[in-house]
Amino acid sequence: MTEQSPDLLDLLAEIPDFRQAQGRRHPLPAILALSVAAMLCGYRSYGAIAEWGRNYGTEMLRALGFTHDTAPCAATLNTVLRGLDTEAVERVLATWAGGVIAAVSVPPTVLEAIAIDGKTLRGSRRQKAPGAHLLSALGHRLGLTMGQQAVADKTNEIGAIGGVLGALVLENRVITMDALLTQREVAATIVSGGGDYVMIVKGNQPTLQDEIATLFATPSVVAETLASAATLDIGHGRIEHRRITTSTALCGYTEWAGLEQVFEIERVVRRKSSGEQRAEIVYGVTSLSREQASAAQVLELVRTHWHIENKSHWVRDVTYDEDRSQVRVGSIPQVMAALRNTAIGLMRVAGETNITAACRRFAAQPWSALALIGITPRTE
Repeated sequence: MTEQSPDLLDLLAEIPDFRQAQGRRHPLPAILALSVAAMLCGYRSYGAIAEWGRNYGTEMLRALGFTHDTAPCAATLNTVLRGLDTEAVERVLATWAGGVIAAVSVPPTVLEAIAIDGKTLRGSRRQKAPGAHLLSALGHRLGLTMGQQAVADKTNEIGAIGGVLGALVLENRVITMDALLTQREVAATIVSGGGDYVMIVKGNQPTLQDEIATLFATPSVVAETLASAATLDIGHGRIEHRRITTSTALCGYTEWAGLEQVFEIERVVRRKSSGEQRAEIVYGVTSLSREQASAAQVLELVRTHWHIENKSHWVRDVTYDEDRSQVRVGSIPQVMAALRNTAIGLMRVAGETNITAACRRFAAQPWSALALIGITPRTE
């Protein structure tokens, strides 16, 4: 650590409580701490969270910040979570994640990268809930969600990305994204904020795609501008070859803000059991110069972009069953997703690689879950 990590409990206290003081039985920070602790133990719904709170007695409730001897019931959790200001919740939790990332030292050879991608809350969408699609930003290095914004659907991500970028510290960071968000305005926003980008180029940018494809179709013409790297991965019953070729030939010849390199990635996957082989070619652009990022580093940034799927979206679906959740009232879908992000982030920072196994261990040792959010049992 280069500095002290921010205190999650202190930050939770900054989320405004919409309830009237009269008749308010349970403090909001305690309810939110309870929710995160229960999620660390693998509890999925607000009903299950309420049940978790009733299982461990007064000492744990007091440690969480409750002032009564009984935990809030499911109806109370529903009322509270559905009424919260989602922007305030996301802002506070993003502040925590950003502080943790800043506190954990970065190796000098590592580029600090943030992946941006969307995820549909399918169960909530079936119930026509607001915020059924969330556009999220996740740090490659630690796997922490650094921001999240609700959009109507995937086609609206382009309009929403400005808000996501505006909430991030862009300076000295690399923003990675898939083809849908590869837009001139997005590139300009990132560069003007002091950051860099790595973008995949597909058919929604046909002119740029054709220019890059044409360039790599005649490598002898631009040979002096080329660099390459390759990787080989063997596992999960398949052999995967990736080869990237980068070029600086288009630098200064396109309208893309800050463009320094374009790249072509050839990916060949062969299944060991059947011998079946699949190949694809992907193009992209980056504002990182060759001095900032070698071909191997650009390839790694493209590969680790999908940490947002593997370390966040997949875990939320498989471990927390988010896709089948049908909570649909008010702010509940987005707030629950934000709290899941925080629970997963806490485990990632603690070095957990198997989130399902970690949840089982925390369920058997609930005080360990509380310790992860900064609560220790009283010893007197």
